[in-house]
Amino acid sequence: MSLGTLYLIPVPLSDDAAAASYTLFHKEVINGIDEYVVENEKTARKFLKQAGLTIPQQALTLHDYGKHAREGFDYNVVFGSVMQGKDLGLMSEAGCPGVADPGADIVAEAHRRGIKVVPLVGPSSILLALMASGFSGQKFAFHGYLPIDKGDRAKKIKELELQSAREKQTQIFIETPFRNNALFDELLKLCKAETKICVACQLTAADELVQTRPVNAWKGNKIDLHKKPTIFLMFAN
Repeated sequence: MSLGTLYLIPVPLSDDAAAASYTLFHKEVINGIDEYVVENEKTARKFLKQAGLTIPQQALTLHDYGKHAREGFDYNVVFGSVMQGKDLGLMSEAGCPGVADPGADIVAEAHRRGIKVVPLVGPSSILLALMASGFSGQKFAFHGYLPIDKGDRAKKIKELELQSAREKQTQIFIETPFRNNALFDELLKLCKAETKICVACQLTAADELVQTRPVNAWKGNKIDLHKKPTIFLMFAN
């Protein structure tokens, strides 16, 4: 018997972005699948409905892969149907599964089992921010969260700035939304005046904001990023 396929299904980045996030192929795929691995059942069901699900919701099997369910996660149960030929969907809480996302572990296990993995087109805040920044898309690095300790964070920011200038590399990183403003302030304080910073906030939402300025220009045009999902990008000359 042939194995099923693991489909990686991107999820909208904001509540009002469904129309900009799904293609006709999404609808075709989700209506051929009745089993998913998800981070949050409530939002997963909502996004499936928005994408055009016609299968009754009660007919779906959703495996919880949220923060509190990963310890002791039983891959044999999750991949049982796939090993018998059925397809399985993987959904993140937002954006692309496996990209800055714990779903990468599910994908890795699928590869270990010889299961075909098919990524679907969809929104990635990291790539959308890079596209809109005006910085180098030929050489870039995503660093996730910077250190929490203030001293370690300052050291890391200076290291990233030096690396960017030396290698002409775009540096990309994020912060917990309620600490965005503090990180922004540190970037403006620690980076050189000519270093460019891009702020990509609320991507795909109605109030989306993407602006790129050198540090000295940002100092006179500060913006409020508190509790708003934001991608920070740096490019030093």
